[in-house]
Amino acid sequence: MTGQHRTPVTVVGLGSMGSALAEAFIDAGHPTTVWNRTPSKATPLVSNGAVHAHTMDEALAASPLIIACLTTYENTMEALEPAAARLKGRALVTLNSGSPAGARQLAEWALGHGARYLGGAIKNVPSAVGAENTLLYYGGDNSVFEEFASTLRVLGGDTVYLGADYDLAALYEMAVGGTLLPALVGFFQGAAALQARGLTTASMVRFSVKWFEMINSVLPVFAEEIDSGDYSKPASSVNLFLAGAAHDEELGKEASLDMSWHKPFHDLLERAVEAGHGDHSISALTEILKNPGHTGQLHSVEGEAAATALA
Repeated sequence: MTGQHRTPVTVVGLGSMGSALAEAFIDAGHPTTVWNRTPSKATPLVSNGAVHAHTMDEALAASPLIIACLTTYENTMEALEPAAARLKGRALVTLNSGSPAGARQLAEWALGHGARYLGGAIKNVPSAVGAENTLLYYGGDNSVFEEFASTLRVLGGDTVYLGADYDLAALYEMAVGGTLLPALVGFFQGAAALQARGLTTASMVRFSVKWFEMINSVLPVFAEEIDSGDYSKPASSVNLFLAGAAHDEELGKEASLDMSWHKPFHDLLERAVEAGHGDHSISALTEILKNPGHTGQLHSVEGEAAATALA
């Protein structure tokens, strides 16, 4: 299909993810303008049909929909600032990492320049952009989402509007993304342990995938426990996890591994036991995370009943 009936789009930022976004728009027939601080990054996209904007003013003037995919919110404001007046009346969608506070700051800046703002996040890798099951979520101006929904779905079939708060995508991005580094470091530790025995990392991939599938299956149970505050019927207790700490130390010695990254987790488990959660579900660690630096109070249906009985 030709681009004459498709929304023109400008993509600002042509790293690996930004380039993938631009490719998806080009492939879907959208007239696509691209800008990057290093102009050479635009060359492959131009050869595929994109228009290279040499200035930010040209980039913003070209399209009613601006997709900014720079590293941080600060980078985005810095890049757009020279042509900020061009944002008036245009839809600005950001797809970058950062904190909820950063998203709110950028939203205030964009609105101050007359833009309509939608903050977004991509929950996948560049190679997955455009796939039917790729997840993107957005928070902010609902009129932007409604007007450009079909265009945004070019980037991923699982496209979700979270609500009117401008920082919702950043909040969910950090809430969901918090699992990534601990999970990866755990995998890397396993790889190091296997290699210490002359075994390949590839030999454990199938088993790790099964393990992650198991974790996926219990997340709804943990979510229900956390939302209800009832941790009294554990499938795996805090005490059980704490007992496993000694095994971590033994493995470290046997395989000559740096296991120091476990210490904060062990400390968290000990604080949970001190707060009365030893026999509760491991999801009770949520209550400890709400109270950094001190043990906090027992918080569960069981704990509330006990407090009532003692009153």
